[in-house]
Amino acid sequence: MAGTMLWRARTTLPDRPGTLAALAQRCGEAGVNILGMQIFPGLDQVTDEFVLRTPAGWGESEISDLITSSGGRGAVVQAANEAALADQPTRYVRAARHILERPMSFPEIVAQLFDAEAEAPPGVIHDTMELRVADVDVQLHRTAPFTATEHARGSAMADLVNDVLDRSRESVAIGTTPPVRRLGTGSTPDLVVAGETVTAMVDGVAVGLGEVLAPTEDDENVRVINLRVDPAWQRRGIGTRLLVDTARLAHMLGASEILLTTRSDNQAVLPMVLAAGMRGRIRMAGDVLTVKVPVRDLKPLSR
Repeated sequence: MAGTMLWRARTTLPDRPGTLAALAQRCGEAGVNILGMQIFPGLDQVTDEFVLRTPAGWGESEISDLITSSGGRGAVVQAANEAALADQPTRYVRAARHILERPMSFPEIVAQLFDAEAEAPPGVIHDTMELRVADVDVQLHRTAPFTATEHARGSAMADLVNDVLDRSRESVAIGTTPPVRRLGTGSTPDLVVAGETVTAMVDGVAVGLGEVLAPTEDDENVRVINLRVDPAWQRRGIGTRLLVDTARLAHMLGASEILLTTRSDNQAVLPMVLAAGMRGRIRMAGDVLTVKVPVRDLKPLSR
């Protein structure tokens, strides 16, 4: 149908017989085709989401007026594409399978499921859903309010990630810097602080490193940190010890938060943060995973 467009429209309707039929009738009279629909029931009102195909020349204001004249309130209208027509149960099953394969993809997957963003839109009234993956907070933001049904679905997805993480909470390093040197077993590293670096030492050889780097461009109180551990010494808690002491060092240097950046497929980040007893906010953008952790309540590291 040349000239037509797809739209995703969400509105709240009174929970009484006939209200949905009235909206469907108005759409039919206006030449607007309802191609898809989700219903989110509430106590005295119902939130409905529609995928609409409109005639040429229609925009957000025309659709909002159509919905309002049919008794809808708080309409939120956004342009959509063919992906909006995907079967919703199938989307959730596929999302669950993807999360089982790559737990660190959780923020990206749930954002796609709920048509939300990881960052709050500046200057726009929006709603926020906060999900807890162990002690890490994942926030989703969008213009349309999240329903109770969507909160329940998000929590179920978070529980799935928690189950996966419970099977693998051992710590490994962040980063891909080549190892310092492969060593055997039998020694416990000492952590040595020098300048803005914490080094894990065994018999005079560095087996791990934590660095406090420059502040982020948009906030001088947030310091970027870099961690790495010799592969021969991974899975022994060294990464967790380095994270804690590097965070305390960053606090001593004036930081209120630290920022860890790694690959999106790095399965070790959340288990390491959790093992360190820290809370953080996680974000995924493309193939980059970032975790921001407050350090203002940590005891500053003494040299």
